[in-house]
Amino acid sequence: MADFLMPALGADMETGKVVQWLVKPGDRIKSGDVVAVVETHKGAIDVECFLDGVIENLVPLDTALPVGAVLAHVRGAADAGAAPPAAAASSAPTAAPPPAAPAATIGRPDSAAAPAARARVSPAARRRARELGLAPDTLAGHGADGAVTLADVEAAGATAGTAAPAPRAARAGFDPAQMRQAIAAAMSRSKREIPHYYLSTTVDFTAAQAWLERYNAGQPPEQRLLPAVLLLKAVALALRRWPQLNGFYEGSAFRPGPGIHIGWAIALRGGGLVAPAIHDADRLSLPELMTALRDLVQRARSGGLRSSELSDPTITVTSLGERGAESVLGVIYPPQVAIIGFGRVLLRPWVVDGQVLARPLLNLSLAADHRASDGHLGGQALALIDEALQAPESL
Repeated sequence: MADFLMPALGADMETGKVVQWLVKPGDRIKSGDVVAVVETHKGAIDVECFLDGVIENLVPLDTALPVGAVLAHVRGAADAGAAPPAAAASSAPTAAPPPAAPAATIGRPDSAAAPAARARVSPAARRRARELGLAPDTLAGHGADGAVTLADVEAAGATAGTAAPAPRAARAGFDPAQMRQAIAAAMSRSKREIPHYYLSTTVDFTAAQAWLERYNAGQPPEQRLLPAVLLLKAVALALRRWPQLNGFYEGSAFRPGPGIHIGWAIALRGGGLVAPAIHDADRLSLPELMTALRDLVQRARSGGLRSSELSDPTITVTSLGERGAESVLGVIYPPQVAIIGFGRVLLRPWVVDGQVLARPLLNLSLAADHRASDGHLGGQALALIDEALQAPESL
């Protein structure tokens, strides 16, 4: 018999409480099944169990428990932990609080075997379906990997002519003030313990912008790409070449990430932010990245992030978007070793072949841990991102 433990959903989590069990004692579960909804200062999070067997001895609901506490037992399980193999080391309760990220990510390969009924319905969609008297497991999903989203449930309710009660208020457990305190504690720890170095460069975004316009001209609105996906893919490909920026610094040593799992910083409407992972971002096409990003943002803001998305980002990327500042110098999210920032695209004077021309320019920055890399390597990584954005057709 193995223990199913309270996961560490990022360095900023100290406690959590199970607010909903999606299984009952005696149910057989497989690795990757979503079995519970855990509430933290980040909101309600889908928690997967990476054990095979029969689950029993479930803890009572609404009991605050520390990271690492036993939530249930799994009889017949061969493994001894509740965290996914890739995330187990980074899930240890090694930190005090900071931000995490918005929810909506691509399904992990190991979750494909999970029963579709539980693994492919977000908690927000399941709760809304219950309010509307619908069976969410029978609905067609249009989220990542066919997941049933809140929008799918609302559409099904409208088609069935079901009266739509007003959505429930956000769970009381999501406290923006508490999230701010957690972010402050984590960032204070980061600045105190991590020897940051900072680099920045200016990227000519002309080629990328022109390519996006050509690509989107022949696409319906729902299939058009945003500049963010080019930034994501360029970073992911650069990390293949410079893995020293992709991983964790723990126990006085650098541990490379098991994959390129980019945590995308998402601002929440109620305040605060989260940075859930887009897994294996270097292996996704641009349309796949766009789908994953849309899904992640939707789930982060409506509820439905998964524990695996919050526990194993190997680097964080923050983009301020069209309404943001010109540049950003990020603070590393421990135990990660780097954060990459993109400012707003601005039309500025730029020298091209000896002539001063108006060009769309983008500030690209890096904050990295001097224990894992140095400025020479960091500068080469930024140059590689810039180079990739000059040839967007190759991304």
